[in-house]
Amino acid sequence: MSVPTKAALSPARQRLVILMQSIHFGRVENLVVRRGEPVFDPPPAIVREIKFGGDNGPHPERDARDFQLKAQVVELFRTLDRLADGKVLVLDVKHGLPFRMLVADSAA
Repeated sequence: MSVPTKAALSPARQRLVILMQSIHFGRVENLVVRRGEPVFDPPPAIVREIKFGGDNGPHPERDARDFQLKAQVVELFRTLDRLADGKVLVLDVKHGLPFRMLVADSAA
């Protein structure tokens, strides 16, 4: 089984990967999802975590044209596929990778 790559992603998913790598540590808030794709209009809010004495720059792979996706990124996009249409209230990012996600849902 081949590992998905950044280049194989849709432009919207590539943009989300680059955004997470730019944040490095922090979170994305109020990200709209339509048909499993992240939507950037309206733009989500970005909250950066600043670590004093630490590396606060972007993840080193941010500007790479292509690379194999980590398991966390693959799982994120599978989750967005299942969500289909909705809103990610909070997507926590650590080391440029998705760590935890809070999704708006309704009681049935």
